Amino acid sequence: MMRTKKTFEKALLLVDHGSRLEEANRVLDEMAARLQSELPGLYVQAAHMERAEPSVEQAFARCAERGVEEIVVFPYFLGPGKHCNEDIPELCRAACEHHPNLSYRITEPLGVHEKIIEVIRERTGL
Repeated sequence: MMRTKKTFEKALLLVDHGSRLEEANRVLDEMAARLQSELPGLYVQAAHMERAEPSVEQAFARCAERGVEEIVVFPYFLGPGKHCNEDIPELCRAACEHHPNLSYRITEPLGVHEKIIEVIRERTGL
């Protein structure tokens, strides 16, 4: 018996730079897995700009395979910069050329947030 993949209307795509070090890439995979368990109605996927897979293009293809119509792209970066302002939007535009039925929007990166302050305080013991 052939199993079909679960379909989703919306996806959350976490995008980081990507690394040659597998343990660095696993951090984003772990975050995606945790978010998937917290948001079961969404398809949550990790993607890397370069140096690792899945690429943004591959992630868009996976979303399309699951019937996703809209992708919310979250740059997993501390602040805005060239990657957030230029590279990620260009990678998403290029991916949509191969998947014209997908729409996407890109959020702000992590930035300054009270919860991040809490994490810093917890990790430093201050």
